[in-house]
Amino acid sequence: MALRGNLRDFTVTQLLNLINLAQKTGTLVVDGPSEQAQIAFREGKLAFARVGNEDNRLATVLHKSNKLSVNQYRTIVERAGHMTDKELGLALINAGYVSQEDILLNLQGYFTDIIRRLFTWVEGIFHFEAEMPPPDDRINVRLDLENLIIEGSRQLREWEQLQDEIPSLDMALKFTERPLKNVNLSVEEWRVVSYINPKNTIRQIAATNKMNDLEIRRIVYGLLQAGLVEVTRPEGAKVPLPQRSFPTENKEEQKSLVNKLIGRIRSL
Repeated sequence: MALRGNLRDFTVTQLLNLINLAQKTGTLVVDGPSEQAQIAFREGKLAFARVGNEDNRLATVLHKSNKLSVNQYRTIVERAGHMTDKELGLALINAGYVSQEDILLNLQGYFTDIIRRLFTWVEGIFHFEAEMPPPDDRINVRLDLENLIIEGSRQLREWEQLQDEIPSLDMALKFTERPLKNVNLSVEEWRVVSYINPKNTIRQIAATNKMNDLEIRRIVYGLLQAGLVEVTRPEGAKVPLPQRSFPTENKEEQKSLVNKLIGRIRSL
């Protein structure tokens, strides 16, 4: 399957649907604005995933999921750093630290989270490598894509709605007269609120807090709906001159309008 293109034209959800329907084995490589993701499949099912230089070793995944204590994690890194994930997984099971089900469930959750992060990527290029199967030295899972596809479709609809509500991230925010007292905000919302100033654009606030477009739009939309902030032009921004344009982009209709205008002028 020759699959190559731009995320502007083909969403990650659509790519997953194609791979699922065609029951393909291989790796989908997605080059985003700042990092690369590799999603491996076997017969149309999710097998493995990695993104950027993130530490995705089995010991790290289990430690972040609280399946390994800090001391256990440090000991494994020091003494078993040379082991492959498959060898380490077998050793952990034999030692009674975790079960096979623990390993598979936590890896499935980790790989699924990577897919969810890809749903927020709206810029980037992709290609599917049929000659790049899931890595042999890593533990593979076998996860159906249907639920992820449904979730991705819902998120796409949310993204489109948020784009309609907040079309430009180059606008700024300012507080309304409603006080912030007795308002329950999440940690992420407070981080955004702390940078709200007519001098800061929404895009700058997102970059400062390391949020992607979807994340910042979600928070700003919630603040707007709560009546806590309103959109404003950034301080110091130049007001663009109004552009005169035809009410239609169709060249033939434009020509017809010009001819009608000339005819009316001649009749005066």
